[in-house]
Amino acid sequence: MRRLFLILIVAVFAFGKMDFADPKPTFDNPRKWVIKMNFNDLHRVNETLGAIYNVLKEYPSDSLKVAVVCYGKGMRVIKRDYDKKTLQRIKSLMAYDVEFIACKNTMATMKWTKKDIIDDVTYVQAGIAEVIERVAGGWIDVTPY
Repeated sequence: MRRLFLILIVAVFAFGKMDFADPKPTFDNPRKWVIKMNFNDLHRVNETLGAIYNVLKEYPSDSLKVAVVCYGKGMRVIKRDYDKKTLQRIKSLMAYDVEFIACKNTMATMKWTKKDIIDDVTYVQAGIAEVIERVAGGWIDVTPY
């Protein structure tokens, strides 16, 4: 029984660790992940937020930066009157330094103001342009769903 327990522990440590590509992510050289949030389907939004949580668990603290760029229909996701449980998940991710970015062009089209949007988001003029510039700056563009 003791031997089986030791084998199980070794297996968890041997297979449970992420095999990071070189150069390994560090505080000084973190991975940078940009996600496009241009949809507001509640199920898809929550799958995306779940994927962010899962990826954050794989990386050592402060070795991954995540930016979620909301534009088009995705701006609805960070509006104060969106699904309360989902907004709590977003605020929880923000506490882990996940940046949520709002598109001012979409806000102008929808006649929304900053008062309509949750606190602590970053604002840019054009969400799509922000994604383009992040990718040009070395960010990895992967939208999970």
